[in-house]
Amino acid sequence: MSPDEYCQNKAAQSGSSFYYAFLFLPPERRRAITALYAFCREVDDVVDEVHEESVARMKLVWWRTQVADLYEGRAHHPVMQALAPHIKAFDLPQEELLAVIDGMEMDLDQVRYQSWSELERYCWHAASVVGLLSARIFGQTQEQTSDYAQKLGLAFQLTNIIRDVGDDARRGRIYLPQEDLDKFGVSPHEILDQQHSERFEALMAFQTERAQDLYRQAMRALPAADRRAQRPGLLMAAIYHALLVEIANDRWHVLEQRISLTPIRKFWLAWKTWVSGGRSLQRKLGR
Repeated sequence: MSPDEYCQNKAAQSGSSFYYAFLFLPPERRRAITALYAFCREVDDVVDEVHEESVARMKLVWWRTQVADLYEGRAHHPVMQALAPHIKAFDLPQEELLAVIDGMEMDLDQVRYQSWSELERYCWHAASVVGLLSARIFGQTQEQTSDYAQKLGLAFQLTNIIRDVGDDARRGRIYLPQEDLDKFGVSPHEILDQQHSERFEALMAFQTERAQDLYRQAMRALPAADRRAQRPGLLMAAIYHALLVEIANDRWHVLEQRISLTPIRKFWLAWKTWVSGGRSLQRKLGR
């Protein structure tokens, strides 16, 4: 199996909405974004699948050495070998790949967040920095596109957090800010015990509106000159935003189940957004 095939399998097996955005890219950009996504999956799996914290930390240290070796021309792991040709071609900074690993380490250090500013910092490492890297691969030409990419990454990560409240609670994690729980009178105990209530719905409606605002900010920040190049991000926005709406329509019953879109619906949203050039989506979400 070649490094590119390894990354392709990693992306396909994940079932992520990101995979649908890759399908429409020209070959070189598709290989680059698939390798980047595979790297993110590898380091994320360290935290999700390694149950011994000390072992997880050692694995993340090892991934840091792999990043260092990549930029010194000594790529060893298949993901690093697949990324190697694209580092200079798309100007992918070493510090941003390391920032992704920083985000994974934050998951080992912290399972609760006191405020939105704390959670926002985590979301930047977990998603916004990936947005910055992706925007370059997609063909960014305007500086303002970086603001779009960062805001969209925050919107994606908050959508994930809203979707995964129940799954995270079963692992003893609560990403929703404690200050928001206090505001709506929801105790951590209620979330950990999967107690759905009107207060919980009000809390989740508040988080959903925060995510909606991030989508609006992202769409308003995307320059028209870069819209066509950034269509893959807009494809993902169409899918993630549809998921957010689906969750809200289901009254945020996320404690006992994981709400998702079907593969056919994801593909339809991706295809429709690609064909329209993302213009209608930008107008719709940017209102």
